[in-house]
Amino acid sequence: MAYVSRRSALTIIAGGTASLAAGRARAEDRPGRVIYPVAVPVYQTQFIADRIGYFKEAGLDCKLVQGGSGVKTREIIASSQGDIGIGDITHPMQLSNHGRAGRVLMPVDTRSSSVMFIIRKDLFDQGINTLEALTAWKRPDGRKPIVSVSSLGGTNHVWASYYMETMGLDQKVTWIGTGNVETMLGSLKTKQVDVLVSSLSLLNDSKEQGWGALLFDGTDETIWNKYIGGKVPVTSHFTLQSTIDKDPAKMQAFVTALWRATQWVKTHTPEQIYDAIEPYVGSTSRAANILEITALQKVSDYEATIDAAGFARGEKVWFREMTGIKPLTIAEVVSPTFVEVARKAYPA
Repeated sequence: MAYVSRRSALTIIAGGTASLAAGRARAEDRPGRVIYPVAVPVYQTQFIADRIGYFKEAGLDCKLVQGGSGVKTREIIASSQGDIGIGDITHPMQLSNHGRAGRVLMPVDTRSSSVMFIIRKDLFDQGINTLEALTAWKRPDGRKPIVSVSSLGGTNHVWASYYMETMGLDQKVTWIGTGNVETMLGSLKTKQVDVLVSSLSLLNDSKEQGWGALLFDGTDETIWNKYIGGKVPVTSHFTLQSTIDKDPAKMQAFVTALWRATQWVKTHTPEQIYDAIEPYVGSTSRAANILEITALQKVSDYEATIDAAGFARGEKVWFREMTGIKPLTIAEVVSPTFVEVARKAYPA
């Protein structure tokens, strides 16, 4: 599939730190660094903005950088080595708690797509087919089962641990971070871990290879609503307030490009989306990625809004002992003005 990029003027409202006053500007080929954690479709809006040419049309000369995990992505943003990151909404909250004033620019989804508990196939075949059965089992050396996530404190860990905590099972396993797609799958294949918490593409590949089986699907809408209660912003595009202050017009360009990418995803098939983002998600098979993209289309937030009710639902997950995040208000976390401007410039 070929994509032809065109340069066009980007209308923005410039001025202020979190809000923009009237005026027009054009970002002329500003260099930018966009950071994503690992090579999975959940981060597809960044990939689409790059591949379809929306970053270029906004006058940005962007380099997409794989952080290696959500936590590493946060660290890159915190050090101002990246302009905008994507990851769990708790990352900008963590930044704020540590004096760096993190800001959510726009949400990505309405529930998590990456809380699938994938158990080793040999354990599943032994009859360990529930979380309760898993936590009753011991490794040959007597230790607790090992549950792998991409990074401790990242999306998989935050939401998986909440499920386990609610069920009274979180202290009956050992959590470890295993990094990117290759190392996550490798740890399951070699039985270094007993369960991997990740997304549909990794579940599908592990099943096809005979390494894994589905133990618990925390992405299922019925399960999500039972434990979480409804729509919650899980993944978000985020940055620092200081980065916004440095160049609000540049940040508007980023958000406008990402908003347009979100609308592109809404109107294209999973196959078309995969063809566009394939260079970024080649570690897993086409079939696995298309399955995940199909699931993502059902949970994507095409309005890119965070309301008080959704934020309140998330508070019980975000602000607890496991995360160590001190409570913040929606106004202290979310900077909605940029996506509001983008929405007016490119109505859905």
